[in-house]
Amino acid sequence: MVNDMSDIVFIFWYWWVLALIFLVIEILAPGFFFLWMAASGFLTGILVWFLPTVSLNGQFFVFSALSIIAILVWKTYFKKYAVKTDQPLLNKRGAQYIGRVFNLYQAIENGQGKIKVDDTIWKVHGEDCGIDHRVKVVAIRGTVFDVVKVD
Repeated sequence: MVNDMSDIVFIFWYWWVLALIFLVIEILAPGFFFLWMAASGFLTGILVWFLPTVSLNGQFFVFSALSIIAILVWKTYFKKYAVKTDQPLLNKRGAQYIGRVFNLYQAIENGQGKIKVDDTIWKVHGEDCGIDHRVKVVAIRGTVFDVVKVD
């Protein structure tokens, strides 16, 4: 039985196994977070391979520092050089309708009503008005559109 941390020995390939586990997690949950932790684990493994006398605390410090630095550098880079797309609202279905005008599907009563957009019925929130009015979508909150009457 191990009584203190100084008896634990981390062999370099342990870090490579950890890096591989982080790569698998990255594949299952993409987002570039675990990728940088995998790279840090791989680099820590290289360090331990060349300098096997590095203490366990030192190894964890190197891994932690490399992970934090890599993640922060990636976040900074991604903010500065974000991928530009010709369809920025592709996965934001509701946001595609902001600024468009629709006929009411159900009158707005007590601030709530419905509109029909293509083949989908959306809840709306706005000033009370009859079913004969047209409304303009001005914002979206979750799956509810905020609308204003159009004359």
